[in-house]
Amino acid sequence: MKTSARPKITVIGGGNVGATTAMRLAEARLGDVVLVDIVEGMPQGKCLDLVQSAPVLGHDCRLLGSNGYDETAGSDIVVMTAGLARKPGMSRDDLLKANAEIVRAAMKGVIPGSPDAIIVMVTNPLDAMAQLAMVESKFPRERVLGMAGVLDSARFSAFIAMELNVSVSNIQAFVLGGHGDDMVPLTRYTTVAGVPVTELIKPERLAQIVERTRKGGAEIVSLLKTGSAYYAPSASAVQMCDAILNDRKQILPCAVYLQGEYGHRGVFLGVPCKLGRKGLDSIFEVELRPDEKEALGRSAKSVEELVKVLGIA
Repeated sequence: MKTSARPKITVIGGGNVGATTAMRLAEARLGDVVLVDIVEGMPQGKCLDLVQSAPVLGHDCRLLGSNGYDETAGSDIVVMTAGLARKPGMSRDDLLKANAEIVRAAMKGVIPGSPDAIIVMVTNPLDAMAQLAMVESKFPRERVLGMAGVLDSARFSAFIAMELNVSVSNIQAFVLGGHGDDMVPLTRYTTVAGVPVTELIKPERLAQIVERTRKGGAEIVSLLKTGSAYYAPSASAVQMCDAILNDRKQILPCAVYLQGEYGHRGVFLGVPCKLGRKGLDSIFEVELRPDEKEALGRSAKSVEELVKVLGIA
């Protein structure tokens, strides 16, 4: 049950991504937060620490740590971050079966008490895990969204800003497809203060930036050695929560279940979405060139292969 008039957001997974997401949600004053993790005392301790920071930061959002799901009842949004982190040399495919069991258990725990929630999936392999969450929850596609496109576009924007030495606020990046090596950054739709990036960066260099974007998560994993990215993923999840809870009708690239859009059906892929209080409001479709359609098709095939392994195709 809700304990205040504020929205209620459950974050499943109290690791680096989950705890940072809980912190950002509270500091953005988006709602009360329940942080769930199976490790006894860990979510409780992290939330207590966050509660004690509230007087300094000046927010009154309530934060509660739990090892179960009773406290999550009545959640408006469920952000799913729990799962095994990638290690150096580990592909996203390697995470599939282990993280599928984690997602299944989490959905069984949280959905009965929050049947009207919107799910924001962060757990990898993200597109397949989002599809699994939709199957397990039996929610309509409007209420199951994957975070990856926001993160991939942010990485693309960051690298372009670094290259041109301009503000990231000037850049509107456009990334389609699955979250992984087959993502499709569309350079001709990516702009810097309204100017196509293709007019500002030479093709060879732009191709290198695109490749770095595709390998953005792996680059961080290789540097950290014992962990994976969490600052940018948490910021991306919170941006989605903000767009939903404040009914912003904001266009963000999210993984959604396609029903014929962009020529694909029955698969989660990253596409431009309008987000509002009900979750997915609508999908924006743009014209793709043959090579872009082919790249998106490869991305879709990669996701479909994972979904078949899970037996939920």
